[in-house]
Amino acid sequence: MRRAEIEQQNRYLVQQQRGFRVAADVAAKAWMGFAEVSAVAVIGSVARPLWKEVPRFAEFRRAGIEVWHECSDLDLALWVDHLENLGALRRALSAALQKAFSAGAGTSVPGNLVDTFLFEPASDRYLGRLCRFNACPKGHRDCWTPGCGDIPFNKIVDGFQPWPDLLEPVAWATLYRRGEGLLRSALDLPQPPELDGESPNR
Repeated sequence: MRRAEIEQQNRYLVQQQRGFRVAADVAAKAWMGFAEVSAVAVIGSVARPLWKEVPRFAEFRRAGIEVWHECSDLDLALWVDHLENLGALRRALSAALQKAFSAGAGTSVPGNLVDTFLFEPASDRYLGRLCRFNACPKGHRDCWTPGCGDIPFNKIVDGFQPWPDLLEPVAWATLYRRGEGLLRSALDLPQPPELDGESPNR
C-alpha cells in the first residue's frame, strides 16, 4: 500500500473526529437554553486524543497497517433535572445539526449518530438515553425493550450498565455547566502531539 493512501486515510479520520467535535459544540449550544439542563460533556473516543490501531478496513488489516482510530459516532453526557422534556431536547438537537450543516459549519453529523447518555445532576445516576426517533414509540424493535418509552423519548437499552470509565472524560471535556455557561469548545479537546501544526482542529 502506498504511503499517500495511508496519509489520506489518516487525514480523513482526523477530519472525521473534528466533524464530531463541531457537532458536540452545536449540541451544547442547542441545549444550554433549557432550564432543566445542568451540564453537557463529550465522552467516548471523540473526547480523547486519537490513537493508532490496525483498523477494520480490509486492505489495512491484511497488511497490519496502523492508522488513527475511527470515531463512528458522537457520545455525549447530558445532566438533566427531569425527563419531562426529552422530545423538545431531541428536536432542538436535530434542528441545530441541520442548521449547522446548511450554514457550512464544518459538520455533517446527523442526529442518528449522536448517542446521548442521560444523568441525574449531583449523583451522576444513569437515567437512560435520549431517543433518536422522531416519535415515541416508533414501532421499531428497539421500542420493545421493557421500560423503553415509559417516559417519552427515554430510550432503555436492554442489559446496558454504564462502564466504569464512561464519565472519565468529563474532567476535561465538559462543554457547558449551568451557572457558568460555555466552558470550552470541543475543538480544543486533546489531540496527539504529532498532529499539532499538521492537522489543527481549527
